Amino acid sequence: MMKRASAFLIFALLGALLAACGGGTPPAAPAPTTPPTGATAAPAPTTPPAAGMTGTIKIATQSPLSGPQAALGVGIRNGAELGLEQLGKTLTDMGFTVELAPFDDQAKPEVGSANAKNIISDNDILCLVGHLNSGVALASLPDYQSASLVMVSPANTNPKITESGYPNAFRIVGRDDVQGAVGEEFARTELNIKSVYIIHDKTDYGQGVAEFFRQNAEKNGIQVLGFEGTEEKSVFDSILTPIQAANPDLIYFGGIYDQAAPLFKQARDRGIQAAFLGPDGLDSPVLLEVAGDAVKGMYYTSVAAPVSQFPDAAKFAEDYQAKYNEAAPPFSAQAFDAAGVCIQAIANAAKSANGKPTRAQVLEAMKTLGAYKGITGSYEFNAKGDPVKGTYFVLQVSTESGAPADVWNKNAVVKRLEIAAP
Repeated sequence: MMKRASAFLIFALLGALLAACGGGTPPAAPAPTTPPTGATAAPAPTTPPAAGMTGTIKIATQSPLSGPQAALGVGIRNGAELGLEQLGKTLTDMGFTVELAPFDDQAKPEVGSANAKNIISDNDILCLVGHLNSGVALASLPDYQSASLVMVSPANTNPKITESGYPNAFRIVGRDDVQGAVGEEFARTELNIKSVYIIHDKTDYGQGVAEFFRQNAEKNGIQVLGFEGTEEKSVFDSILTPIQAANPDLIYFGGIYDQAAPLFKQARDRGIQAAFLGPDGLDSPVLLEVAGDAVKGMYYTSVAAPVSQFPDAAKFAEDYQAKYNEAAPPFSAQAFDAAGVCIQAIANAAKSANGKPTRAQVLEAMKTLGAYKGITGSYEFNAKGDPVKGTYFVLQVSTESGAPADVWNKNAVVKRLEIAAP
C-alpha cells in the first residue's frame, strides 16, 4: 500500500512540474453549475439592437458629371458624398456598410432614363439624390416609381416633378411657378421694367420658368416683345438681331449658364443695353468666367444661394474646399441635405423593419419623416413631396475682380422670400 501511495505521489509531482513549465494538456473548463434553489441565475447575454442590420446600403446620385453643365453636376455628387461621409454614421452604427453610387446623366433625358434602369436593378440602392435638370428627372421618374425608389432632389424646380403623380418624388427646393413670379415682380417693381424679350432653351426647366415669367408679365402690364426658344449654344446672331430691333428694357433667359453666358456676352458686344435676368440655371461661376463684364451686376433668381448665405453650412464649405480643392458650388450644400434626408428615411425604415429595409419601406418612412434640420434649412414635405415652405432668392452678380469662383460666392442676396408651396 505504501509503495502504491509513493508512486502516486511521484506521478502527481511530475504532473505539477509539467504544468508549471507550460507543457501538457490544459485543464478542462469547469462544468457549468446549477444555481442553488431560490437563487437567480445571471442573465443570458442579449442580442444587441444592431443585430441583423447587416449588408450594404447604397445611395445613388444622378447629375451631369461631364459636359458643359458638369460644374453644378459634380457639385451635387460631391455634396452627397460629403453627406454620406459625415452623416452616414447613423447607418454604419447600426451595422450597415454605406456606399455612394454616382451616375453621370450628362444633362440628357435619354441618358438619365438609361441610368435609371441600371440604378433600379441594383437592389442595394435605397434612395437617390438628383437630378440637376428637371427634364432629366422627369425622364427617369417612371423607372424610379416602378421600383418604389425615393428620389430627393436638391435642384429640380419644374412643378411637374411633384404634380405628375410620382409619390416617390421629393425635393428640398422651391418651384418655378413661384420662381418665375418672383422674378417678374422684381423686374417690374425694383428694376422698373416696362418691356421684355424672353428667350428659353426648350427644356422642361428653361421653357417652364420662362412661361411662368411671361404669364405674370402679361398679367401685370409688362410688354412682352418676343418669346422664343433656341437650342443654339454658340452663335446667337439670329436671336439677337430681332432683340436689337425690338429694343427691350430686359432680356429674360430661361435656361442654363452654359447657353446664357455666350448669349449675354454677344448681346453686349452688339451694343444691346437691355438688363439681363434669369432663374437659378444661371447660378454658376462659369457664367462669369465666360461672359465676364457683360454679366457683372446683373440679377438672377434662385431657389438656392451661395453657401456663404447659410450660417449652418460654414463647416461644409470648409470641408468641401479641403476635400475637393475648390469652393462649394451652388446646389452642393442642398445635395448634402438631400443625402441627409435619404439617410434619415433609411434609418427610420431599418428600425421599423428591424433589418435592412426595402425601397417600399423607405418610401413609407419618407412620407412620415417629419421635419429634417439640414445645413441649408429645416425641411418638411407636404403630400406632393414639395417642401411646405420654399425659399426664394434674388441675387446680384458681384462686380469685384478675382477668380470667378471666388467672386461668385460674393454675389449679394438682394431679396429672400419664404413662400408656401402652391
